[in-house]
Amino acid sequence: MEIFGYIASVLIGVSLGLIGGGGSIFTVPVLVYLFRIDAFLATEYSLFIVGTSSFIGSVSYLKNGLVNVKTVLIFGIPSVISIFLTRNFLLPFIPDPIFRIGNFVMTKNIFLLLIFAGLMITASYKMIRKNKVTEIKTRSLQKNNTSLAAGEGLLVGFLTGLVGAGGGFMIIPALVNFLKIPMKVAIGTSLVIISFNSLIGFFSSVNHVKVDWNFLLSLSFIAIIGIIIGTQLSKKINGEKLKPLFGWFILIMGVYIILKEIVI
Repeated sequence: MEIFGYIASVLIGVSLGLIGGGGSIFTVPVLVYLFRIDAFLATEYSLFIVGTSSFIGSVSYLKNGLVNVKTVLIFGIPSVISIFLTRNFLLPFIPDPIFRIGNFVMTKNIFLLLIFAGLMITASYKMIRKNKVTEIKTRSLQKNNTSLAAGEGLLVGFLTGLVGAGGGFMIIPALVNFLKIPMKVAIGTSLVIISFNSLIGFFSSVNHVKVDWNFLLSLSFIAIIGIIIGTQLSKKINGEKLKPLFGWFILIMGVYIILKEIVI
């Protein structure tokens, strides 16, 4: 199964490079089901893998001026605060097991995976539906929209801290709809936000787990190769056209996780 895990790690990076999000939502299921890693530890590993690969992927966007630094601060600062609080003051205090109903035991791992599955299904809906947002070239920030973006930053930070997903599927629509940022700039900005969020989340809570650095660095390196490939492909392929395909795959995975953890 591990060989499929390494192949999937490349695809994580490719999707991040192509569409600026979506790839991070593959990471935890890959770690849990293909590498047999504990769900809580998988969320920690996911933060590092997604953070490092997103950072490398953002370099070309930074070089080409396709990152809005002001927006990184507007969206990123609330996200970072939310991640820190979630990783250090919420996750460690979730009981294990959480509850029992008859023979069914809701463990901490199952709880995290079910939340993750719900997040995947939500992400798949956003990726499958036809994007009716028209690209708006103005970069003027209205006060109300800025507040909405900061509020969504808090939500993204909470979800990133809870399940280790970067939240690109939420970040990009917020940047385009609330802050009126062109799609290409939104993708580059999203990668910077995801990298900061994920790496800060990882290093702020890494003391809670025992890390296998050889494995983690190897997997991160493979994901980085994927994001370099995805970034190059994005110059020739419209990532938006591939979103529905990623969406259907994420939907299938989300349903599979629910069935496996509760029914099967």
